[in-house]
Amino acid sequence: MSTPPWLQPTYDPIAVQPMRDELIAVGFDELTTVEDVDAVLSAKDDKTVLVVLNSVCGCAAGSARPGVCEALQNERIPDRLVTSFAGQDKAAVQQLREVYFSQIPPSSPFMALVKNGEPIFVLPRHHIEGRSAEQVAHILTHVFNEHCDRQGPSITPEQYEQVKHAKACGSKIPKFGG
Repeated sequence: MSTPPWLQPTYDPIAVQPMRDELIAVGFDELTTVEDVDAVLSAKDDKTVLVVLNSVCGCAAGSARPGVCEALQNERIPDRLVTSFAGQDKAAVQQLREVYFSQIPPSSPFMALVKNGEPIFVLPRHHIEGRSAEQVAHILTHVFNEHCDRQGPSITPEQYEQVKHAKACGSKIPKFGG
């Protein structure tokens, strides 16, 4: 059975892969289906989950992804790191927005710290735009220090030095050809 047109990716998956890899490299698991989202976010286990809705936009490339990567070098980090890609993982993103973040206007990039299925902190696009990666990292490390207990960093400093930050933005990325 083929994917319905409304669930097909907006952009070429191969062109977007470096943007996915950037977060995977620092320890994120991808949530690409509704079932993935529910399995992680319906847990009532007192664990903190950092959710990042990734995006092809310039503020994702310049601030959001590098900022969250830097923040995960902190000595306190969330228990679990998960990401879905807006315009790519459409069913998963719809589930996140409609079920878990229904009181928050949709945006991407978007970050939230969740505990027991409830957001305890959100950083929507309008709070990411215009900020540097360092400013985003500062905001996140403050939140991590307040709410998280897991020992960081998510990867060693040597591994972090090898992370490749994808700097392309949506206007330069080819659309999905179906």
